[in-house]
Amino acid sequence: MKAFVKETSTVVAVPGVNCDTDQIIPGRFLKADRAQGYGQFLFHDIRRNEAGELDPAFPLNREGAERSTILLVEDNFGCGSSREGAVYALVDHGIRAVIGPSFGDIFFNNALKNGLVPVRLPAEHCDELADYLARFPDAEVTVDLENSELVLPGNLGRYPIVIDAFARECILQGLDEIEMTFTYMEKIKAFETERMASHAWLAR
Repeated sequence: MKAFVKETSTVVAVPGVNCDTDQIIPGRFLKADRAQGYGQFLFHDIRRNEAGELDPAFPLNREGAERSTILLVEDNFGCGSSREGAVYALVDHGIRAVIGPSFGDIFFNNALKNGLVPVRLPAEHCDELADYLARFPDAEVTVDLENSELVLPGNLGRYPIVIDAFARECILQGLDEIEMTFTYMEKIKAFETERMASHAWLAR
């Protein structure tokens, strides 16, 4: 996965409490070849009108939205089924971080495993950010994973980014869990050597 240290971007606010994984990517697209990218399926049904055409009113369809790498979402984003394809769709679309009051537990963990940074921000601050973005759509937010800090525009403040320490290190280096484990091989071998020397009976 792509390393993530710091990301500064304009933000697209996607409305909807309890936006489940089926809204993020409808199940019928999960058999598609990932090599072709899942970004084209992101919010496929809810960003289109009844004629199947892109709805210009949907936030991701507005001019300039394609340059944004950060989403602002509402409560319980990514709930529902455990499909990892929901994260693939976001990542393949170019989204690097998602800010919201809360996330589905499985979605949150899947995001971390794929280099997508989910940032929990209290609901009142999410509302303040949404109001600010409505007035200043070109305002930028910084997700500083290296310093575990979310920097909001204007006078909205700075807030800690709280994620698992191991997952954070994996994302900073752009390594999955197995690749990260391999970086500790020398330490693992040294431990095994020391362990066998001090506990020779284990080899019997």
